[in-house]
Amino acid sequence: MYSAKNYINRGLTFLNNQWRPGHKKLSTLMIYGTDLCDSACKHCLIWTKRPVNYLPFEKIKEIMNSRCVTKKTTVGLEGGEFLLHPDAMDIMAWFSKHHPNFDLLTNALKPESVIEAVEKCPPQRLFISVDGDKDSYLHMRGKDGYEGIINVLEKTHKKVPISLMFTLSPYNDFDDMKHVAGVAKKYGIDMRVGVYNDISFFDTIETAHFNDIGSLKSDEIRSYKEAKQLIGEKPEHTTGMMPPPVTKEQLINIRENIPDIIKEFPENFDFLVLYDEWRRGGLNLNCYSILDSLVILPNGDVPICQNLNVMIGNVFTNSLDEVFNGTEAQEKQKHYSKNCNACWINFHRKYDVILYRSFEKYFGQFATRKMLGQYWWEKEKKKSYKQIVRS
Repeated sequence: MYSAKNYINRGLTFLNNQWRPGHKKLSTLMIYGTDLCDSACKHCLIWTKRPVNYLPFEKIKEIMNSRCVTKKTTVGLEGGEFLLHPDAMDIMAWFSKHHPNFDLLTNALKPESVIEAVEKCPPQRLFISVDGDKDSYLHMRGKDGYEGIINVLEKTHKKVPISLMFTLSPYNDFDDMKHVAGVAKKYGIDMRVGVYNDISFFDTIETAHFNDIGSLKSDEIRSYKEAKQLIGEKPEHTTGMMPPPVTKEQLINIRENIPDIIKEFPENFDFLVLYDEWRRGGLNLNCYSILDSLVILPNGDVPICQNLNVMIGNVFTNSLDEVFNGTEAQEKQKHYSKNCNACWINFHRKYDVILYRSFEKYFGQFATRKMLGQYWWEKEKKKSYKQIVRS
């Protein structure tokens, strides 16, 4: 799914951003075009947001003219459900002409819209969210969208690179993961595994990492009224910088439950093994991804990352270059990149894992700690990446 060229380009961006913090470039920019969503997920209540926000087409074009955005910057178009943006097709047509290095993220609940988008304005990659088989999909996402996804795969898997996005959560389990991997293998496409995290923008309710995998799986569908009530009762989103203090001995061993088929999809097996170490408080990595990866919310807010409810600016108030490379942003980026170990979001942590394992492979643990700062893969702080993943 990603070539050596992708990793080389990101490595060069890393070096530039270390040496020139006031002139950083973006490797990845995720544009949340709207918070409107036609799903009804249990693990994400963004579908209840009112009033609905749309990032205007003209503002998106302005953002794309920023100095920190280069032709090598991968742009993700998502939401909510991006295809519900009133200018979705016009925006994709613009990207096809002016910045073809863009991805489309979708729930594919409107399969014909996805197929039309792929045919008229093909993205570099198509990411489709699917979190289990037909029944699990219905009960976790609240809509009967499984067959529509299969329809999209049938008609597009030979036209564009596709990744099935699977989120492991309290609402599904490893059997669901195995099923989705089987679907990906059937169509010869990629699979990306993420884990459920608390993210303010998505109005998550259940405290991630405390409720174990599959512990809340049920055949109930959450109503709009119930979801709004849960949001109203939820405590304010916190911004702690350390992993959740999960020490429960009864937490299942993730490694023992990962289906063998997952090893056929790179960067997923190790991500899950390391997640288990992290959620038990045994893994620590600095967060360098915030120095080259950014998200822009539909109201223009720019958080420092997907996890922390910490804003570095708003694109309706300042330009993206001022927001991303301004003095205040640099101070926050420096602080959080060195001190935050608070999430296991694949948008951030897969990059950090690759960065540290690559340095460790070529320079060893001692030199990597000197160059990137203190880190460890497990609580004894002795094993290398290779040892922890292959043990």
